[in-house]
Amino acid sequence: MKIFISTGEVSGDLQGSLLVEALYRQAQLQGLNLDIVALGGDRMAAAGATLLGNTTKIGAVGIIESLPFVFPTLKLQQKAKEYLHHESPDIVVLIDYMGPNISIGSYIRKTWPNLPIIWYIAPQEWVWSLGKGKTNKIVNLANKILAIFPEEANYFQQKGAKVTWVGHPIIDRIKIAPSREKARHNLGIKSETIAIALLPASRQQEVKYLMPVIFRAAQIIQEKLPQVNFLIPLSLESYRHPIEEAIKKYQLQAKIYPSLPQNNQKIQESKNLEILAAADLAIAKSGTVNLEIALLNIPQVVVYKVNPITVWIARNILRFSIPFMSPPNLVQMKAIVPELFQENATPENIVSEALELLLNSQHREKMIVNYQEMRHALGEEGVCCRAAQAILDSVLSGK
Repeated sequence: MKIFISTGEVSGDLQGSLLVEALYRQAQLQGLNLDIVALGGDRMAAAGATLLGNTTKIGAVGIIESLPFVFPTLKLQQKAKEYLHHESPDIVVLIDYMGPNISIGSYIRKTWPNLPIIWYIAPQEWVWSLGKGKTNKIVNLANKILAIFPEEANYFQQKGAKVTWVGHPIIDRIKIAPSREKARHNLGIKSETIAIALLPASRQQEVKYLMPVIFRAAQIIQEKLPQVNFLIPLSLESYRHPIEEAIKKYQLQAKIYPSLPQNNQKIQESKNLEILAAADLAIAKSGTVNLEIALLNIPQVVVYKVNPITVWIARNILRFSIPFMSPPNLVQMKAIVPELFQENATPENIVSEALELLLNSQHREKMIVNYQEMRHALGEEGVCCRAAQAILDSVLSGK
């Protein structure tokens, strides 16, 4: 059975890797042989997919930010179309990655109208829809949408899509995370040490716009709490050097994990969860990692900045607005974690929110209670297996 999967960016690679592992598990149980080819990243390759191209470094959020990646993206799309033309997979799975995946999906619908397309984790049109156009394309391209958020499932179902809510795959991933005590023991961090995880970047634009703000906030916190240690898990090895330079610039008591380039992707994934589990607080960019932090019951401050021109166009021309940007808040459409976006994403605001969570036990405990409520809305364990089985069933049934 040939399966083609297309996704982009670091988060898509993570979700794709969990799905690939589950597909192989479910196929083995049923005596099926799989050949999985993908656009993705190192995590998916480590899980057993054959990569046509690596998309983890060519993702961006925003109009201006996306421009440098137009031609690399088009080149990988062409490679995918050539593969589809010559290899004829039995099913195509699209994971998020709206623009490129709409292009690939449209090509398939024109060329092979009967080839099943599953959209696993639909683009977040249900949050920031700019009109019916993109939503209609997603609905018309997909034979089925496997939704991970309850609101995502409701939105696309109301728009006419065939939808199955499977739950969020991070529920499965978080099972391998150690306790706080074990994580600190493994990392050599004393129980009384204040440890703050910094997660500034999984995209190149975040290194430019976000990391200086987060690291300046960390510097101020360090001045107020000299005993603090900062833990920085790498999302991509290519960000090691700029992060090392920033640590020196802001004179932070910080350590990057892994300390040396790590070839074993699974070990690195486990280490990243260990770092989060050991933290008293996280200051993080907006993304899937916010859910990991929440499921580990770590208080967090979510920060995001993009090019000012992008923001101006979005606000004044596209009339773009969103209720929330971080996944924990999107699950139930309520403010669980503080979000600091654009002009509000200042070092002073980050410090204020961070110290409130560190020093005010009532504020911290309220967030933990909200985390528990959010957790119940993410579904039951076995998400990846349910998604994988739905994909295999679609092939076997020819739908």
